[in-house]
Amino acid sequence: MNRSPKLARPDQKKTQSTIGAELAQLLRPGQSIELLKQLHILTREGKLNQDSRRKLKQVYHLYQFIEKLLLELEGQAEAADRVGHEGLTLADHGAGKSYLGFILYDLFFKHRSVGHIFGIEARPELVKQSKDLAAALGFSRMSFVNASVSESASRGDLPDRIDVVTALHACDTATDDAIAFGLQKYARYMVLVPCCQAEVAACLRQDKALQLARTPLAELWRHPLHTREFGSQLTNVLRCLYLESKGYQVTVTELVGWEHSLKNELIIARFTGQAKTSARRRLDELLSDFGLQSIQASRYPA
Repeated sequence: MNRSPKLARPDQKKTQSTIGAELAQLLRPGQSIELLKQLHILTREGKLNQDSRRKLKQVYHLYQFIEKLLLELEGQAEAADRVGHEGLTLADHGAGKSYLGFILYDLFFKHRSVGHIFGIEARPELVKQSKDLAAALGFSRMSFVNASVSESASRGDLPDRIDVVTALHACDTATDDAIAFGLQKYARYMVLVPCCQAEVAACLRQDKALQLARTPLAELWRHPLHTREFGSQLTNVLRCLYLESKGYQVTVTELVGWEHSLKNELIIARFTGQAKTSARRRLDELLSDFGLQSIQASRYPA
């Protein structure tokens, strides 16, 4: 039996109409369609597929967290009536294709006459790509630095102070480098999504036999899978205590649903200036209890 392709057209039109309505509901006011196309969140025709729909929701979810922080800092600057205030600064570590930086600029910084975003990325081809896109879109207050997270702290092309530091899915010790950067730059907020923490797990693995003989708690990381997962958990606990010992109030929550990503822990640190000596004491005790003194000086200096 011959089937005419015309039979599918009404459903196809309905689907396109549904996609268009959904896109209109998803987009934030003032959102650049051209930017979303360039970031491949939308197709060239401005359509959404299942993967891009999920990606867009994740980006917006994270933007909502950071927008609140930026608005708070902006309000503080206005309340203090700063003269010659040059606006907020944000450094995005391990920026990759700078999805986050571009969305933040498009939805927040673009509508203000001051403020600057710095994307820090070690791969030169991605830095060039981001520079070209920023120039094409007229995003003049975006800069891109070709450097690793650890190198960026000594770069002369970055300001002495950064208001907000972000590091999303920065692998292994890059998150620790981002924290060190934030401390050096007197960051008022740090927004961190750690990924692939391996350093602590390697230390646990090295001293596993000794720890098993010493304490039954070592059963928590006796099996290789548990070593990796427990190492990740312990790493983030140590990071939170370290931030608290440096005068930050720390909140830990989920970035998105676990069905989207297993690397889902969001750490938000807000500077209060009230350093907790109890946090430093607990940090040192944990490092000692788990045999991690070898990384104490480099990762958690007093």
